[in-house]
Order: sequence, then structure tokens, then C-alpha cells
Amino acid sequence: MLAPNADVMTLDGTNTWVLRDPSSSRSVVVDPGPSIPSHLDAVDAAAGDVAVVLLTHHHADHSEAAREYAERHGCGVRALDPAHRLGSEGLGEADVVSVGDLEVHVVATPGHTADSLSFVVPQDRAVLTGDTVLGRGTTVVAHPDGQLGAYLSSLQRLHALCGEQGIASVWPGHGPVIDDALGALDFYLAHRKQRLDQVRDALRDLPPTDDPARAIVEVVYADVDPVLWGAAELSVRAQLAHLASPK
Repeated sequence: MLAPNADVMTLDGTNTWVLRDPSSSRSVVVDPGPSIPSHLDAVDAAAGDVAVVLLTHHHADHSEAAREYAERHGCGVRALDPAHRLGSEGLGEADVVSVGDLEVHVVATPGHTADSLSFVVPQDRAVLTGDTVLGRGTTVVAHPDGQLGAYLSSLQRLHALCGEQGIASVWPGHGPVIDDALGALDFYLAHRKQRLDQVRDALRDLPPTDDPARAIVEVVYADVDPVLWGAAELSVRAQLAHLASPK
């Protein structure tokens, strides 16, 4: 269910996912998104009886409506970040959320944010990635909460998982479904390596400064619409922190 909150950061809007086994009347709702009544009503029409709300991460375009939506249905909100839970149950690595015959397997994929999770749906050979992998373009590593080293490890982990478990599709937090999960992850890993090399080269060529991030953005992201430079600067700061960290 696509939320009507399109902008430069959310692409077409936030994807809210309604998961339900065909044999069950109960559903799992992932990322209710922003608090927009028409969107929540549309999710209701698809979801029916909601057993639980899950969050991929804490950013408001995914989590803002989680509590109010769960309260509509008398269910809990499960998230890695305790501040975004409703009820006592958390959510983390290796948890399995079962509703009827539906199973949702939780994979910790920090990097975009520290609390980012992905959800594998084995029955559909699919993985819900939140903002870790988008349906179009690439994501922001939201420094300082997000960390590039963790993000690269998460991409590598997802790549291995998709290969081992035969996961074919990515169901992202923004943008269209990706039918070639391994291909998308190959692209993301190659893109991050390329950007890191570009940042390294730009840093070497710039005059010394205490805060080179903006100047690097203007060089490395010269082909990107300047309206996105603020987001790009977050990723550059994450890249600079990664380059400066002990290896």
C-alpha cells in the first residue's frame, strides 16, 4: 500500500506492506508509514484483522502512524528500538514472527540506521528491506546514526542470504519491487565501492580543512540534483568516518 507522501527523499512515497497467508484472516502490517488517515484507511481495507505491526526502522515516514494504527486493532508494535514499541515484545535478529502459516524471519541489517531490520518471507522467496535497499536509486547512510561499515556488512549479509535461501525478490520501503535480488545487491555493493573511491580521491585533492564534507559533495555528487545534496552530505560524512576509522 503506497502512502501519499512522495518527495525527494521518499520517492513515490512509503510502501506499507500487508502480509497474510491465504488460509488466515489475520495479517501482519509492516511500516504503517505517515499519519495520513486516507492511507491508514486503505491499509485497513487490505489488512482486515491485524495481529501485529512491525517496523523496519524508526524514521518517521515508516513509523509515525505505528502506534495509532496498532491501537486501532488492539495489537502491539514490534521494533528493535524500544522507543517505538507498543507492548512488551521487542524485535531483533533471528526472531520469527508467526501468524497462522505465515512466517516472517527477522534479519538485523544496520547501516542506514542503527536499528534497521529486514524481514524474510520464505513462502514468497522475498525480503522486505525498508530503506536498506530501495526499489529505485540508492539509499542514504544517515550519519551519525547510520554507519557505512555496518551498511556494507549488511549488504554483504543480504547477498549471502539471498544466495543461500534462493530469495528472488526485494520488497523495498520505497519504490517498485525488485525481481532480481542478487543483481540489486551486486549493484549496491559496486556503487558503494565506487562512491568511497570517489570520496577518497576528492579528499586527497582538496585543500586541508576541518570539515570537507560539503566540498566533497559538490565534487562527487555534481551529477545529482542539488536538492539532494543535504542527504548526500550525510552519506559523505559516513564515508569520511569510515575512512578515518581503524581498519
